[in-house]
Amino acid sequence: MVDIATRVWNHKWKIDPIVRSLIDTDFYKLLMCQSVHRNKPDTRVVFQLINRSRDIRLAELIDEGELREQLDHIRSLSLSRGESTWLRGNTFYGKRQMFSPEFMAWFEDLRLPPYTLEKHDGQYRLTFEGAWPEVMLWEIPALSVLMELRSRAVLNQMGRFEIEVLYARAMTKLWEKVERLRTVPEIQIADFGTRRRHSFLWQDWCVQAMMEGLGDSFTGTSNCLIAQRRDIEAIGTNAHELPMVYAALANSDEELANAPYQVLADWHEEHVGNLRIILPDTFGTEGFLEHAPDWLAGWTGVRVDSGDPAKAAETAIAWWRQRGEDPAEKRIIFSDGLDVETMLALQARFAGQTRVSFGWGTLLTNDFRGLVPGDALKPFSLVCKAVSADGRPTVKLSDNPEKATGPEDEIARYKRVFGVGVQTPVPVTV
Repeated sequence: MVDIATRVWNHKWKIDPIVRSLIDTDFYKLLMCQSVHRNKPDTRVVFQLINRSRDIRLAELIDEGELREQLDHIRSLSLSRGESTWLRGNTFYGKRQMFSPEFMAWFEDLRLPPYTLEKHDGQYRLTFEGAWPEVMLWEIPALSVLMELRSRAVLNQMGRFEIEVLYARAMTKLWEKVERLRTVPEIQIADFGTRRRHSFLWQDWCVQAMMEGLGDSFTGTSNCLIAQRRDIEAIGTNAHELPMVYAALANSDEELANAPYQVLADWHEEHVGNLRIILPDTFGTEGFLEHAPDWLAGWTGVRVDSGDPAKAAETAIAWWRQRGEDPAEKRIIFSDGLDVETMLALQARFAGQTRVSFGWGTLLTNDFRGLVPGDALKPFSLVCKAVSADGRPTVKLSDNPEKATGPEDEIARYKRVFGVGVQTPVPVTV
């Protein structure tokens, strides 16, 4: 097993670039990239870094030269022969050759496009602009770099033994969580923690701890590189990015209202089974389900990613019943800001009503809360979102207004078109 503390102490070794591979990313990104490459390869999209935790002044913590060095390293990466073979030949979700020869030929030649980096009011403005299939693959590496450089900035102020003790405490903290979770043998949990991880080495350690501690209750990881190296399932489906961009391209209110369903119609053509998971909250869950076409009720399940998770689950269960579907045959994947207490409570509440599973993110791979003075390693909310498509602004409403993004006039228009009423704000932790 890797001695993380020693590697951190020697963190400037070239053996430890923050992003090691183009598949050091989430599986859903590659699935979405293939869909975009097939359906909208020429759409021009702008992605931008957004720090929702404004008190974390990243431009004052992280050296610009070091940030550029890491970003430039990512631009030098390409698929290795082994990575290409794994993607081409491995079985994902029971299907071999998930990625088409055409997509793989494109991906094997890919180098990520240029970036723009500026400072403003203590924050970095990091922007990526270009063809949608290319720039979308910057999101996860960019977040990983900023999160880990922040961790390194704090760790740089610590001594060797301090670091040893820190990781011993963090390991103990995680293992205590694992011990509590394995008291519920039927629980199913996957690692969703790539985008806001403490570091690559720590995420890899967390995955190994989950493999040993939870056994079959641990269903896999969203991180493709770790899935390949540890020979476990790569987990993921789709994200808010798709409906956000499709909606921005709409030429009328009618096209806008239909955009989220067009996304899933395109997805329906490519995927079956457990990849047919609905993410309904981009523009409000209740309105999405109310106007959804009947064929969507036949999909495998729903992912809950904002607002009150229990309320969202109840809404999905009621919707399935209204559409003549049996909720006990469906799956609900909870994935928003989860930790042990929430997962155990949701498992107890919905077990027997539906198939429950969890995508455990930041508080799996970056829970150093309370372990250093001033809580300087507490996780924070950093996102990298598509902000425009073909020159038009994107919008995300969410079931939590604290997560809404986009120009105010467009947010108001989207709320009107999608019938979003009063929403209850929920503090965003991660």
